[in-house]
Amino acid sequence: MERAKINNEELKEKLVAINRVTKVTKGGRTFTFAAIVVVGDGNGTIGWGLGKAGEVQQAIAKGADSARKNLIKVPVLKGTIPHEVECNFGGAQVFLKPAAAGTGMVAGGAMRAVLESAGVNDVLAKSKGSSNPHNLVKATIKALSMMRDAYTVAHDRGIDMKKVFNG
Repeated sequence: MERAKINNEELKEKLVAINRVTKVTKGGRTFTFAAIVVVGDGNGTIGWGLGKAGEVQQAIAKGADSARKNLIKVPVLKGTIPHEVECNFGGAQVFLKPAAAGTGMVAGGAMRAVLESAGVNDVLAKSKGSSNPHNLVKATIKALSMMRDAYTVAHDRGIDMKKVFNG
């Protein structure tokens, strides 16, 4: 997993989920908000963050700041992913499969926000198990971080690019 360095103005924020949390105290109920935010440049750099605050806007801002601190670089080849991958985090399990150009993004909910932020346009995705947005975001980013393109495979093996495809 490669840490990404990028100019913060290029990153676009995407709110995945917001959760209102209630704490019952002697003086009554106290409401706070937790926001999951995904940031990305649409060119393979993504990050996620969780922000908690008394106001919705503050929670979103904190989540975006947290996401900017946890950026990773993922391979995006011609608008899709290099290969199939299956990954789970907690109770959420995700399956990502490359798709032909023009297919579009067949993904829902939290997975869609992560893939759009990464710049993936054509992909087939399926989530199994829990639909908890926290775990879906983490599982999707974990799956994308496991991706390796052909250049990386050739470099890791210490062989020429032609040998990767020809065996």
